[in-house]
Amino acid sequence: MSKENSSSTKPIRELIQTKNAPSAVGTYSQAVSAGGFLYTSGQVGINPASGIIEATDTRSQCVQVLKNILAILDAKNLSLVNIIKLTVYLKDLNDFADLNEVFKEFFGDTNFPARSTVEVAGLPLGARVEIDCIAIES
Repeated sequence: MSKENSSSTKPIRELIQTKNAPSAVGTYSQAVSAGGFLYTSGQVGINPASGIIEATDTRSQCVQVLKNILAILDAKNLSLVNIIKLTVYLKDLNDFADLNEVFKEFFGDTNFPARSTVEVAGLPLGARVEIDCIAIES
């Protein structure tokens, strides 16, 4: 195991946790802050209050995912304007139009981050969408 910090050095990374986003469902952190950037783990549409994915459609799950990401950003006093890149994993690429509509509603007409979108064979907990985020902390 490598030692991440000692008494003479500043930590090279900070683990971010908030109760306002779902707890990790595996061996990972909600997010990690390092080098002036915040990296979130992939978020699915789990409602943090219930601990389950309540919505069955991609559009509603996408809204919940973005709310979860926003809650993680808020834990570091960041907002949507800090997001520089999102990677979206869709169970069905036919839901791409729904994804775009949610992004227009969530980000407005001009504040879109860079984005990659790929179709995948499966996602955790039967989710229809998963998104991870890279945000700048300045």
